[in-house]
Amino acid sequence: MADAWTIVPDLHADIDRARRLLDLGDPNVPQAFLGDFIDASQDASHPDDAAVLALVRRQVAQGAVAVMGNHELNAILYHRTGVDGVALRSHNEKNKAQHRSFVRRFGTATPEALDWTRWFLDLPLWLDLGGLRLVHACWSQPDIDLIAARRPDGRLAEEDLPEIAAEQSAFARAVNNLVTGPELPLPEGHGFHDAHGQERHRVRIAWWRSSARTWRDAALSVPRPEELPQGLVPRSDEVAFYPKDAPPVFMGHYKMQGAPRLEGPVTACLDYPESGCVYGWRGERRLHSDNLRVLD
Repeated sequence: MADAWTIVPDLHADIDRARRLLDLGDPNVPQAFLGDFIDASQDASHPDDAAVLALVRRQVAQGAVAVMGNHELNAILYHRTGVDGVALRSHNEKNKAQHRSFVRRFGTATPEALDWTRWFLDLPLWLDLGGLRLVHACWSQPDIDLIAARRPDGRLAEEDLPEIAAEQSAFARAVNNLVTGPELPLPEGHGFHDAHGQERHRVRIAWWRSSARTWRDAALSVPRPEELPQGLVPRSDEVAFYPKDAPPVFMGHYKMQGAPRLEGPVTACLDYPESGCVYGWRGERRLHSDNLRVLD
């Protein structure tokens, strides 16, 4: 296994961005991709799921590694049916909109769509590369241990999919947590309004902030933190905060705002849609901001 990696965040069918991000890395160092290769945002000018997927699969064949994102898992379910003939992921308007660029290019449950989603099943949910960890949304050791008891290499099998789609079992919840991240219910009587003005009563938790104690310190994706209660976040089995002495871990998924930055000495989210960055890891146990490379 390589002792140096260029870590690349979510690409979302943007081939120009993908090439620019890869150009930030050392050409002699393999890439480590954090998932979410597909499904362009609605304001993307030239989405190209096929080009991004071809690029990533080519790099993986040449020594790169990649983990599965929630968009890959969603696609796997979208293009398969259960024993009742109903799609494992609903084809409702919300899901159609999210998956539009992929379907426009490959169709629904076509041979090409099924070929790509079979390749998605080759992507592990997490990777521990020896001194470096990769996951799309959340490194939760209890969930990883639960999944690994059935799937030691972190790769899902076709027979797991109906269970994951039903979202009822501990296994399904563990899979979902790794690719979408943890949420907690707010105390009764409390809520907040998201970026679209919708009132919510569950909040994303920054599992990498091991020293966070209050709702306002631990919450993510809350436009007006003052809407949150001022009290302490209760300890919960739903959130495994990342230990400060654990190996460095990288994630994408969270659409962070502002200038790219490290979240802590051993944690980094690289998903900054408005700017873009990669991290050049060289074996360090404590992350250095000098190794964070940002697009001009």
